[in-house]
Amino acid sequence: MSETLSQNATDAAPPVRTTAPSPVLHPLHPPTRAEIERGVATLSESGACQGRLAFSSVSLLEPPKAAVKNFAPGQPITRVLRFLGVDGQGSFDARVNVSSGELLEVRRQAGVQAPLSGRDFIRAIKITKADPAWQRAVRKRGIDDFERIQVDMWPGSGPLVNGADPGHRLVRAIAFVRHDKTDNGYARPLHGIIAHLDLTEGRVVHVEDHGVRTIPPESGRYEAEHQPALRTDLKPLDISQPEGPSFRIDGYAVSWQKWSFRVGMHPQHGLVLHELCHEDGDRKRPILYRAALADMVVPYGDSDPMHSWKHVLDASEASIGNLANSLKLGCDCLGEIRYLDINTVAHNGEAVTVENAVCIHEEDYGVLWKHMDIHSAPDFHAEVRRSRRLVVSSFFTVGNYEYGFYWYLYLDGTIQMEVKLTGIVGVSAVETGAEKPEFAPLIAPNLASPIHQHLFCFRLDFELDGEDNAVYEVDVEPSPPGPANPHGTQFHARSTLLGSETEARRDCAPHKSRSWKVVNPQRLNRLGVPVGYKLLAGATPTLFADPDSYVGKRAGFARHNLWVTAFDAEELSAAGDMSLQSPGDGGLPAYSRDRNIDNTDLVVWHTFGLTHVPRPEDWPVMPVEYSGFSLMPVGFFERNPALDLPPSKHHCS
Repeated sequence: MSETLSQNATDAAPPVRTTAPSPVLHPLHPPTRAEIERGVATLSESGACQGRLAFSSVSLLEPPKAAVKNFAPGQPITRVLRFLGVDGQGSFDARVNVSSGELLEVRRQAGVQAPLSGRDFIRAIKITKADPAWQRAVRKRGIDDFERIQVDMWPGSGPLVNGADPGHRLVRAIAFVRHDKTDNGYARPLHGIIAHLDLTEGRVVHVEDHGVRTIPPESGRYEAEHQPALRTDLKPLDISQPEGPSFRIDGYAVSWQKWSFRVGMHPQHGLVLHELCHEDGDRKRPILYRAALADMVVPYGDSDPMHSWKHVLDASEASIGNLANSLKLGCDCLGEIRYLDINTVAHNGEAVTVENAVCIHEEDYGVLWKHMDIHSAPDFHAEVRRSRRLVVSSFFTVGNYEYGFYWYLYLDGTIQMEVKLTGIVGVSAVETGAEKPEFAPLIAPNLASPIHQHLFCFRLDFELDGEDNAVYEVDVEPSPPGPANPHGTQFHARSTLLGSETEARRDCAPHKSRSWKVVNPQRLNRLGVPVGYKLLAGATPTLFADPDSYVGKRAGFARHNLWVTAFDAEELSAAGDMSLQSPGDGGLPAYSRDRNIDNTDLVVWHTFGLTHVPRPEDWPVMPVEYSGFSLMPVGFFERNPALDLPPSKHHCS
């Protein structure tokens, strides 16, 4: 995580605004600028916080499910915002009723810190560069111009160094050399220098120096103007929808091809879908009440002291939702696009609007279904329907990495989450002729990249035709040879009810074609079977780190691919409500405490991801890698729900 994460804001206090914000039209509407400004003013004027306030994030404190479901347009709405940040007393968690202008409470929790803020990044850079011990270490590497140094701040993960106060705000800083402001500093790491910072006291506690290594010689420039030549034979590929898109947007409510849902953005959970329903005849059938990232972890497997401590929880420690890209720049989406803005808070309390933070568009997706009737010779009648999907996406930059989160909705009732990983890999400097690194493959001359994982945990609050659901594990198994299987060729699907939270700590098993099915036991389809949706996972890893290690405790959610818990409105975050400097005693392993999950309001948590063994092709900027999962209807519909699609007219004859 680097200095590029700092907010575009000064340290000056924002103007105080005391007028009531304009009313919003739905309880789940994302925070408005006026609401954020009123909340900041209310908190600042309350006297509950002392000294300068440095805000980390703001989020909507979502109303209870019942209040949202029973809401009718025109009803009064009470809006409560949650502000996390730091003041003279330490970290605070403030709840403000912005409808009335009332401060409800300020919570303070020992042993954890509010998420990192833009002010933390700015201060870490300044404090590091001003430290004499750090300067001496840099000069040992032949560099006197500190303006050329790129400082990346990381959470202070791992054991504390001597002199560090565990109750203070602690981070680490590593450094790179840039030729100019637009250079890719990651091409030239200042290997061996690690600064330990106490942001509470504003000082460097300790500087590790593990010895001078050669600075890699090659440039890491990846912009078009720095390439020897560009391709000239790539013809235009234009996407045209002359009649406009097939979806409709009303505020943050979206409807498309029998789907309806609401879009939100949360500082920790990023892109959120609420109240996802599918229209089936004259019924609007709920599927998911809330679906979003619950947390993620990027553990490094390298033994090198530059990396051995790294296991950043990008969602909760860095507030990934605050780092959404403005998609008005670049080519993130193609087609007939509609965008949604989101509002957040800068470290000084200023309301900040990220324009075009969410992209919504349609994509052609090839053939949805087809059959050619070979018995209809000589005409050989064929019926084909083309698939398309609605895409709801956002991109987030967390230091050197980019993460794209893409929700796809399909015409056949399938729901898909795809994470696109790109950006720049972490790096180490290595000496020419050194032994081939076991934990960090070479990607360029004198440059290696550590093996690491990206593990994402998604929280899926199901309400499949109602709140009371159940979960089954479905394995495909060969039938035992014998009279019932004389040829040894038979296999069957075996379903096992996961009745308690401890029974529902499960892992993927591709060799069994394992899936998990969420059903509503009260709602039977015409075949007499409970309606359901299955979670189809990829061949995804779990956490390699030892469960008793620091990362194993703090990212316990990554020990299993599946968890199921009874619904609790307070249990939203897989690594705990506030994870920065947490010892790892909260989060999903603590939520999973053997409650009943059979025929009740339940939440499915799915951890998936990839293990990245870097390669030369990942340098200097990494081609997208993909990871994700699908939710597919199983008996939810009476038959193929896409039979009513008309044949294509514009492309086929």
